[in-house]
Amino acid sequence: MTKFPQSLTSTGPCTGCQTGQDLDFDFAFAFQPIVDLRDQSIFANEALVRGSNGEGALSVLSRVNDDNRYRFDQRCRTTAIAQAKGLGMDSYLSINFLPNAVYRPELCIRSTLEAARTHNFPLDRLIFETIETEQVDNNSHLTNILREYREFGFKTAIDDFGAGYSGLNLLADFQPDLIKLDMALIRNIDRDKARQAIVRGIVTICADLAVTVIAEGIESAGERDFLADAGIYLMQGYWFAKPAFKALAEIPATAWR
Repeated sequence: MTKFPQSLTSTGPCTGCQTGQDLDFDFAFAFQPIVDLRDQSIFANEALVRGSNGEGALSVLSRVNDDNRYRFDQRCRTTAIAQAKGLGMDSYLSINFLPNAVYRPELCIRSTLEAARTHNFPLDRLIFETIETEQVDNNSHLTNILREYREFGFKTAIDDFGAGYSGLNLLADFQPDLIKLDMALIRNIDRDKARQAIVRGIVTICADLAVTVIAEGIESAGERDFLADAGIYLMQGYWFAKPAFKALAEIPATAWR
C-alpha cells in the first residue's frame, strides 16, 4: 500500500511557485513502452507530451515560457498520472520534469502526491526523468531535487545521458536508479566501434555504481542485439513500439526475435 507523507498536508505554499492563472493551452500524453528483454515484459511507459488532438510535442513545448513553466510542469505530472491510471497501467510510469520549474522540491511535489493519492497510483511506480541537456544554472539544486524525490519513494533517472557535457559530473554527484543513453549513441551501434567502446564503458561504470542502464531510440534488430550482448536489457524505441496517443502500445512478437 502506498504511504503518502502526511507532513506536507499542513505545509504552506511555496513562495517561489507562480500559482496565478491556469495555463491557456491544453495537452495530453502519448505513452511509449520501455521493454525488458529478459522476460519480454513492459518495464515502464514514458509519458510524452502531445497536443490535445495528438499534435507533436513542439506544438506544446513552444508555448512554455518563464511565466508558465512551473504550472506546465505541475500539470504534466498530474495529467500523466491521471491518464496512466485511466488506461490501467501497471508498469512504472516515467515522467520528464523541468528542474528549473522546481523551487523547493518538498513543496512543489505536493500536487504530484495528491494526484497519486486521488488515482491510487503507487508512488514507488513513478520514475522522474531529468533531461541532461536542459540548462541548469545550479547543479547542486538538481541533485537536491533528485535526492528529495528518492526520499519520497520515486525512482530517478537521467534522460539523454551522453547528449550534453555534464552527464559524468552529475553521475559523480548523484547516482540515480536509472540512466537513459541518448539515441545518438545508439544509432548504428552494431556497426560503430567508437560508440560500442563508449557504451561498454558506461555500462561498466554504471554496474559499479548500481545504476541500471536503459537504451533509447532502438530502431533495428542489430542495435537491439549488440546492446543485449553488452549487458543492457531495458530498451525503448520504434523497433518495439511508437508512442501511442492516450493509449498503451502493443509490442509485436517480431520485436523480440
